[in-house]
Amino acid sequence: MIDRIRQVVRDHARLPIDVNELEDNADLYQAGMTSHASVGLMLALENAFDVEFPDSMLTRAVFQSISSIAEALSKLEVPAA
Repeated sequence: MIDRIRQVVRDHARLPIDVNELEDNADLYQAGMTSHASVGLMLALENAFDVEFPDSMLTRAVFQSISSIAEALSKLEVPAA
C-alpha cells in the first residue's frame, strides 16, 4: 500500500522534491505541498484506492504524511488490488 501511496503522492502532490527522499512520516506540507495540491491528492487517492474519504477525514492531519494517509486508508475498506 505504501508504494501505491508514494506513486499517487509523486503524481499529484506537486512536491518540489522527489517523494522517494521523504520518510513515510515526513510532513508533506513542510516538504512543499499546498492545501490546493492536497485536494488533488485526496481525489487521486480516492480514485487509486476506490474509496471515498468521509467528511470527518477531510483534515490536514490525514494528508500530512504517507504514514497518516496509509493509516486513514486502512480504516476504510480498501479493495484488494
